[in-house]
Amino acid sequence: MLSNTCKYGIRAIIYLALEENDKKVGIKQIAEDLDIPSPFLSKILQLLAKNKVLNSTKGPHGGFGLGRPADEIKLMDIIKIIDGMDYFETCLIGMKSCTDPNSPIQCPIHKDYNPIREQTRELFEKTSIAKLAEDIKLSGGEVRI
Repeated sequence: MLSNTCKYGIRAIIYLALEENDKKVGIKQIAEDLDIPSPFLSKILQLLAKNKVLNSTKGPHGGFGLGRPADEIKLMDIIKIIDGMDYFETCLIGMKSCTDPNSPIQCPIHKDYNPIREQTRELFEKTSIAKLAEDIKLSGGEVRI
C-alpha cells in the first residue's frame, strides 16, 4: 500500500524523533543506521524539508532535524507528500464511477473496500510521529531494523 520511498521517509522521521535534544543528524549517519542508500534517502529528506516536515542545515555541523514537534507530524502528512492521496481517492480496480459518491454504479469491491480505506485514512490522520517514537521506546525496539 505504501511505497518503499514513503516507508523510508517515515522511518527516517521516526529516527529523528528518537534523537535526543532535537540535534541535527547527517544524511550519512541516518542512511547507515537505517540501511537505506544515502543518495535515495537524501532525495526523500530534501522533499520532506521542502515541505517543512524537516529542517535541513548545510555545512560540517549540518544535517536534518524535525521541522516541527513530533506530535504535530502525522503519518498522513508524510504520505501526502511522498505518495499522494491516490490510495484514498481512487478505485481499487480503476473504475471512474467509484470516485463519484452519488454514482449508482460502483465497482464490485467498493462496498467492502471503502470502509477499510476510510479506517486506514483515519488511522494515518490521527497517528503522530511522537506516538510511534514513544511506542518504539516503550517496546525497547529500534527504527533501525
